[in-house]
Amino acid sequence: MARTTQTHPTTTAPAALCVALELSKNTWKLGMALNRIQKPRIRDVAARDTDGLLAELEAAKARFGLPADAAVKTCYEAGRDGFWIHRFLEANGIENVIVDSASIEVDRRKRRAKTDRIDAQKLAILLARHHDGEEVFRIVRVPPLEAECERLHPRQLKSIRKTRTRISNQIGSLLFQHGVDLNPRKGSFKDKTFLKELMRARQWDGSRLPKALLDQVRLLWQQFALFTRQLKQLEHKQRQVLREARRGAPTATVAQQKAALLTRLHGIGDTGSYTLATEFFGWREFRNRGQVGALAGLTGTPHQSGGGGRDQGISKAGNPRVRVLMVELAWLWLRFQPESSLTKWFHEHTGRGGSRSRRKAIVAVARKLLIQLWHFVEHGVIPEGAVLQEAA
Repeated sequence: MARTTQTHPTTTAPAALCVALELSKNTWKLGMALNRIQKPRIRDVAARDTDGLLAELEAAKARFGLPADAAVKTCYEAGRDGFWIHRFLEANGIENVIVDSASIEVDRRKRRAKTDRIDAQKLAILLARHHDGEEVFRIVRVPPLEAECERLHPRQLKSIRKTRTRISNQIGSLLFQHGVDLNPRKGSFKDKTFLKELMRARQWDGSRLPKALLDQVRLLWQQFALFTRQLKQLEHKQRQVLREARRGAPTATVAQQKAALLTRLHGIGDTGSYTLATEFFGWREFRNRGQVGALAGLTGTPHQSGGGGRDQGISKAGNPRVRVLMVELAWLWLRFQPESSLTKWFHEHTGRGGSRSRRKAIVAVARKLLIQLWHFVEHGVIPEGAVLQEAA
């Protein structure tokens, strides 16, 4: 009896023009193709020339014999240009995806050719494969414009704090080289009499500090004072926004409402709650706890080959701001929520272990805490054993 083979019909997506944008400061390279087999055609467009981009797309349809109403699918790598190009393409009826650069497959040879032309051609082929239904790269989720602008506030706060710390360390280092210890941790930098203390400072032999050094320190002190004023203004604005959200102001956004809800938990202040709300819980939608941990880069990375296997630690592939913040909040949670189940779990697993075991366990606490906070803001589930602050 002859053997018969059963064939399944293959479905192919309708023909569409696949265009990959390789972006640079002065020139955009367009890699255009219809399928994964065809060698992409490369065209150059001046950077930010939106009219020229649309004209090239129309010319490409005519060259490939596509009707004027044929679908156009584009993509580009996430980078410095942000999301405005995506919004422009979507507004003109073009389906666009932003590609996570780290997910693009590359040649593993030690030396490989890399140019903008080669990258545009490779990305166009990957887009054609993606159009056929194949998973070849990860897609970046684009936030709404309001959410993108809202998260600038906590980012600016962190940037100013970092810059102010750098300036204070620089002042302390300059003075310490001459035997003068005006340490910011002692409060001298926050005191309005700092300049008077600077003039009274003396070197080892009792002589005054050099004039060039004093001029440099005064200049740095002016920068430090400026950033201190800006920091106070931003912190005051943040407190005011959260205060209005806790009162149920109708103008409060979703992120502000969730940030105000997070502040009800002991151990989570204004900065931590506002950052989590704007970066994570404000506009994103998670389907399960695995997505929550993965986006923060707090999930494990196994490495198995043959009979051996080991754990490489957390992936660190998600939002770095949330990942760093959650580790800090995990330590605060142990301090301000001593009766919670998460704190008890930490002490049971570390016991009398040293600092190394505690540092490893705190990462697990950070992941578990982030998932519990997600359940708290989305489903109203209070973390087990957690204490809430009384409503003002």
